[in-house]
Parts: sequence; C-alpha cells; structure tokens
Amino acid sequence: MFHEKLGTQAERIARIERLVGELAPLVGADVEKAKRAARLCKADLLTEVVGEFPELQGLMGKYYAEEQGEDEAVAHAIEDHYSPKGPDDFVPADPVSIAVALADKIDTLVGFWAIDEKPTGSKDPYALRRAALGVIRIVLDDELRITLRELFEGAASLVEEHIIDPELDRQFRAAVELDEALGGDSRVDEVINADLARRSTDHGRSESKTTATLENLLTFFADRLKVQLREEGARHDLADAVFALEGQDDLLLIVRRVEALGKFLDTEDGKNLLAGFKRATNIIRIEEKKDKREYTGAPHPGLYQQAEEKALAQAIDVAKSEAERAVAAEAFEAAIRAMAKLRPHVDAFFDKVTVNVDDKALRENRLKLLNEIRAATRAVADFSKIEG
Repeated sequence: MFHEKLGTQAERIARIERLVGELAPLVGADVEKAKRAARLCKADLLTEVVGEFPELQGLMGKYYAEEQGEDEAVAHAIEDHYSPKGPDDFVPADPVSIAVALADKIDTLVGFWAIDEKPTGSKDPYALRRAALGVIRIVLDDELRITLRELFEGAASLVEEHIIDPELDRQFRAAVELDEALGGDSRVDEVINADLARRSTDHGRSESKTTATLENLLTFFADRLKVQLREEGARHDLADAVFALEGQDDLLLIVRRVEALGKFLDTEDGKNLLAGFKRATNIIRIEEKKDKREYTGAPHPGLYQQAEEKALAQAIDVAKSEAERAVAAEAFEAAIRAMAKLRPHVDAFFDKVTVNVDDKALRENRLKLLNEIRAATRAVADFSKIEG
C-alpha cells in the first residue's frame, strides 16, 4: 500500500508509467525506455537489501536492472529518478531519467494535494516541498519548456481513478470476508454499486474541486520558485509580479521574465518608470475609492486638451503593441525596452497635466488614461506587486 487513500504501489507505478508517456516527448526521451524505467523504478523496494538499508533504494534497482540486461538509460533512470534529493544533490541530465523523475514527483504532489495532505507550517511528512523544488530544479537546470497546469491536470485525472474512500474500502473488505464465510451470499455487489454511485454523484463536484486544488498547487509552486530565486539572489517581489499575470505556469519563461525585469529595474529608466507607475496607480486607487467606481475602459481621444495627454496616449499604444509582440516571441528584454519608452511621456504628463479638474468628463478621461499605463505594463508584469 502506497497510501490508504491513494492506493497501492502497483497503482502508483501505473500512474507514473502513463504520465511518463506524456512527459517523454516533451523532454526528448525515448518513450518506450522511459515507460520501462517507470515500470521498474520501485521494484527494488521489495528486496531485502533495500528493506534493511532504505538509503540504497534506486541504487540497488540500477544494479538489478543492469544484471537483468536492461538498457543503460533504463538502469540509470531507476537510480536517478529520486534526484535531486536536496539543494546540493545533482539534477538528472539524461532525458529518460528526467521523464521518470518528473513523473514520480508530480504524481506525489498531485496525489497528496488531491487528498488534502498539504504541508502545514514546519510539518511536511511526505517531503512535498522537496519534491516541488526538485521539479523546479530539473526544469530550470535542463531548460525544459513544460506547462505545469497541463501536467497537473493529466496527473489529477490518473489520481482520481485510484483515490479510495476509506469507509467504503472498510465496508468492501468486511463484505468480502462475509462473502467467503457465507459462501457467496453477502453485500459485496451492494458495496461496489454504492462506490460506483458515489463516484457518479461526486463527478461534478470533483471537477470544480480539482480545479481549485490544482490552482492551490500552482500557488505552492510559485512560493517554492520564489524561495529558489531568493537563494539565487533574485528579488521575490519580481516573481510575484510575473506570477500575478494569468496563465503563468511555464517555469523557464517565468524565470526569464524575472531576470529581464530585474535588469530593467536596476536602470534609471526602470526606477523612474516604476515611480511613475506607482504615482499613477495611487491616484487612481484614491479616486476610485472616493468615487466608489473603477476608471477602466479606453479614454476618449476627443477629450485630450494638452499635448502631453496626446503624447502619452500615443506612446502607450505603441509600447503596448511592441511589448505584446515581443512577449509573444518570448523576447522579454525587448518587451521591457518597449515599456521603457513610456518613461519620458509619463514624466511630462505629471509635470504639465492636472488630473483632478472640475470638469467631470475631463477628469474621468484623464483617470482612464492613467489606468492605461497600468494596463500597458501588464504585458510584462504586474508592477503593483513590485516593491519600491
């Protein structure tokens, strides 16, 4: 038994093998070799050597696989799929090892999240933080382009097939024992039908619950990534700013965005644009709170009265268009350079234009124009999350 709510080791290995089938093409691994390694990766847990010396798990599996004549990539994947075991441990480099290591860790994380056995405070009995950091290190060190959300969804569908209701499981075992004692006249079929009925009834609820669970797991990964970046000297608030955008689940691209953003904010243009952004959002926030409404939507060009308004509006359109094209091409430094072009126009606007004028229509239009600064910068990151 792997876990009373997640089924047997055999069921877990079946999940890992299926998940490896999805991962192998993404990491450039031979699919059949990766599946074979997944099938054998836990076999040495049954041996007396590993039973007496648990720290030899994986290593003994490699030796047995080599003795059995398995492919070298399969044998090494059996040993390496536990790695990295900590911050100083090596990261698997062979594609077959990478595929099995990722599948093993992702199945563990999704499984324990599905049964609500998440780490709490300093308690982490299933080493889930280490598993998440392992996934992050593998993805970043091997520069893998993987979308976590899709992998989590695939793993969750496999886990749901094996999640056990402990009470129904107890009833089933009791019914089987009674069936054997009474020669077949018992409640086995009744218990099985009850389980099928429960699964059917819970299906709708489980879909929404699964979505919420996976979002929670992605948030957990964001926190682990911030820990990793902080240890490497990066600012955690920049990771917050990137993760705040929708659909950020490609770890490699997130890190590249964070690196580009950090370089930009170390320049005078970056510092001044951030200051201008903060000033604009503070004004909008105060006025929205006072007026009990949001100043969203496009401003009306016909209401621009000063040259600085027109120049800022035009600069925002150009910057937004250039930044979106650059982001689509994954050229994040170019996207941020496009944002930097806003800086002189933002400065000029605040020097020459009064926002809170008596004319209500003009005031609203200028507030909407300031909001366009906030909207434009979201092509790169959520600047409201950046400190300073």
